[in-house]
Amino acid sequence: MSSFWNLPNTITVVRILAIPLIVWLMMDGSWGRSWGAGWVFIFAIIGDFLDGYFARKLNLQSKMGAFLDPLADKLIVCTVLIMLIPLGRVEAWLVALLICRELTITALRAVAANDGVVIAASKWGKYKTAFQGTALSLLCLHYPFVGVDLHRVGYGTLWVATLFSMWSALDYLVGYARVAESAAAS
Repeated sequence: MSSFWNLPNTITVVRILAIPLIVWLMMDGSWGRSWGAGWVFIFAIIGDFLDGYFARKLNLQSKMGAFLDPLADKLIVCTVLIMLIPLGRVEAWLVALLICRELTITALRAVAANDGVVIAASKWGKYKTAFQGTALSLLCLHYPFVGVDLHRVGYGTLWVATLFSMWSALDYLVGYARVAESAAAS
């Protein structure tokens, strides 16, 4: 039990536990609650960086951490995307597209792992993550700040993230197909 409650896993669990708070903050779309949700989401994104950093730095990488960290990422991102729909900040079809991409790549990674293949994050996937985190932060914050229309900037950034999302999905699928084809030929 003590090996589970290390610093990286604790950060990941706190990120997962932040999801109900984000949902509650996003319920009405008011300025204060939007900003609260935005900052909780930003701290969750920072936590994503920190849990990986500490896992590597302190040599605390574990199978449970390798499972929980991407799960936390997907739960938080999908929750925020879904909560943005009733607030009118993003279209449902775009959310469906992004969630379908996440589920497809998660399933692909599971199939690959079953075949003994590890699909590492590509540079395109890392770009997607960076743009998506930025976009969702801005869309949560939503309201203009010092003359900047955070919604407009966030929405535009979400489109960039969507392009990277689709490109990285294709990259993962093609990469896995090559590995599977090569293994079948051997």
